[in-house]
Amino acid sequence: MPYAKRRRTDRPGGGPDPDSSRAGQEPPPQDPAERARAICLRLLTGTPRTRKQLADALEKREIPDDVAEEVLSRFEDVGLIDDAAFAGAWVESRHHGRGLARRALARELRTKGVDATLIDEAVGQLDSEREEATARELVARKLRSTRGLERDKRLRRLAGMLARKGYGEGMALRVVKQALEEEGEDTEGLDEELY
Repeated sequence: MPYAKRRRTDRPGGGPDPDSSRAGQEPPPQDPAERARAICLRLLTGTPRTRKQLADALEKREIPDDVAEEVLSRFEDVGLIDDAAFAGAWVESRHHGRGLARRALARELRTKGVDATLIDEAVGQLDSEREEATARELVARKLRSTRGLERDKRLRRLAGMLARKGYGEGMALRVVKQALEEEGEDTEGLDEELY
């Protein structure tokens, strides 16, 4: 009798593996509360989410509002949903990783449905000195790629980069002017030209 390879779905005793058709996932439960819990747990597996993001996902999957509220409240009670911790981690990560300023971070958190008081607390972690130091680092990195361009073009590129990251006009101008001066550029009259 020729040797027959066993399929991955076959168990050693023969027959298909009962778990092979699920590919590691449970079939969607029929009870709305069970479905809501399964949806939330799946969404929380990869990354933290805000309560609003989870509520939106439950609404999209037609989970009744009262069931969604009950499940989300229970998840909050046990600490699986914590918008304050989410906001704090978001601010730290996005400021350190992308160099975003408080204004841009607050805007991102609003789009994720974080409450305004929690946003204020989270972005309050960044003091103006740290924010300015980050702006200087961003300008220093970008400055190299602008060498050889006209002063005004360099100025627009550098200030534009800071503006897109949420830095205010005053800070952007001050940081860019200082960086250009350190390179020996003439910055006289730049206050009026930038904005």
